[in-house]
Amino acid sequence: MTPLEVVAVTSRSFSCHPVLRNEMLEAFPNARFNDQGLSLSGDALIEFLLGCEFAVTALETIDSALLGCLPDLRCIAKIGIGTDMIDLAAMDRHGVTLLVSPGTNANAVAELTVMLMLACLRRLPEAMEIVERGEWSQPKGRELRGRVVGIVGYGNVGKAVERLISAFGATSLVFDPLVVPEAHVSLEDLLAESDIVTLHVALSEATHHLINAGHLDLMGQNAILINTSRGGVVDEVALSQALRGERIAYAALDVLEDERSSRAGLPRDRGLLITPHIGGSTEEAILAMGRAAIKSLAAHSGCQRSPADVEY
Repeated sequence: MTPLEVVAVTSRSFSCHPVLRNEMLEAFPNARFNDQGLSLSGDALIEFLLGCEFAVTALETIDSALLGCLPDLRCIAKIGIGTDMIDLAAMDRHGVTLLVSPGTNANAVAELTVMLMLACLRRLPEAMEIVERGEWSQPKGRELRGRVVGIVGYGNVGKAVERLISAFGATSLVFDPLVVPEAHVSLEDLLAESDIVTLHVALSEATHHLINAGHLDLMGQNAILINTSRGGVVDEVALSQALRGERIAYAALDVLEDERSSRAGLPRDRGLLITPHIGGSTEEAILAMGRAAIKSLAAHSGCQRSPADVEY
């Protein structure tokens, strides 16, 4: 290991995790952590990464302007699999390698997705509001058993969701914009035939506002939309209008197009449930994602201090 081999960990969940800190320091004794728990961006992010060869990032924006200020940086290990906040072309131009470990948080996101389905079906937000008002009445919900769930995006998370809902007795339809096996249906048919639509696609130019006003109109009045992928996949203005017009029954969002401002662009609409991007926020997923980042960085750098006896 050369003196320059410093790892900067911007991820707040990684930085405050004692096991991950210890295992990172075993592999890279010069590692530095985001100990103040700051949401790093702009000059603060540049200052934190300055002089580092390696970085572990989460939702921080990595663009050409930032990379141009970090001549020593040569590799980034990304926590989670979403790369929409990273300018991949700029990474290539600056000679910085991106390491991603697919599947490390798939089960966590899938479990949250099913939980949101159940919360919408059983009208949980309404039930909680009834109790908060000091009343005691029972809103009538529906069961997941027998429902048709449309899965948009058939990667690790989509497949995990399919396995979970099958245990409840639900059936699935699948559409993937990147893969079109014979067993898959068109997006339009999926929207029209599903009781619940759940989104599991990466955000790109092709998937930005993939679910728009026209697509929402294809869904039934009792339909539910779940988004635990990226906020930009859904046209939030169109979704708000669909909820207000009671064209669909419920929507549950773990992600927003602008997560810097809570509920940005989304008033307290009837039938809207929002959680603060907690899909991968489980103890198990954080540990798995962090360990995958350590392992991939160690392999990339040829580090001899990687804790090889740890079960990843």
